[in-house]
Amino acid sequence: MSGTVFIFGLVIGSFLNVVGLRVPARQSIIVPRSQCSVCSRPLSLLELIPVISYICLKGTCRTCHTPISPLYPLIELSTALLFAAAFSIFNDLLSLITAWITIALLMIIIVSDIAYMVIPNKVLIAFAGVYIAIWFFLPGPLKADALAGAALSTFVLVPVAICFAGGIGGGDIKLFLLLGFIFGWESFLLLFTLSVWLAGAAGSIGLAAGKIKRGQPFPFGPFIAAASLLTLFYGDFLIHTYLALFQ
Repeated sequence: MSGTVFIFGLVIGSFLNVVGLRVPARQSIIVPRSQCSVCSRPLSLLELIPVISYICLKGTCRTCHTPISPLYPLIELSTALLFAAAFSIFNDLLSLITAWITIALLMIIIVSDIAYMVIPNKVLIAFAGVYIAIWFFLPGPLKADALAGAALSTFVLVPVAICFAGGIGGGDIKLFLLLGFIFGWESFLLLFTLSVWLAGAAGSIGLAAGKIKRGQPFPFGPFIAAASLLTLFYGDFLIHTYLALFQ
């Protein structure tokens, strides 16, 4: 069954690449069919096989030999691995579906923010609608936790947006607000802290290596996504470990 979930994740990951690249560009995610971004040749069915086609083509277009971004197979493979991991960890159906939806959201954010430094409102609104529908099926304590997470994220992010205008994008703020609703107040504090730490560490390394100039913006979304995935899979362990330090 895990193998089936893995293959399912590969296919979904391929679709998430399409969403992450086309929605910010205001293109349909259905038509036209996938094609080379340089020579515009439509891709054959064999060239659409996740990961395997990239390896067989040696990372280049078969016609114009333009290098294909390694982001494509990375997102496909990451989605497959994360879907399989979620399947092995989350026991009840609602938790599993919620985890898969969250992984899908985060993969789209990674693609769109790396490609365009944009987190599309359409994506956030669509997923917000899905999460609101899921909220109605949650038990009472989890419903309250989701509302508390949304309230806390608003309390934290509004001052940040005011005090650090331009330092954090509007899309990042909206994503954090949605994540507060998804994860609840305690886990939101963890993922927000991890996001800042991860981005800060990457920025420091980039500055030291000369890859980033001081004051140069870089996409924050992938670090929010990484922090959210750590929280999704290891949140309880990290929170309990932290609280144990004070006991």
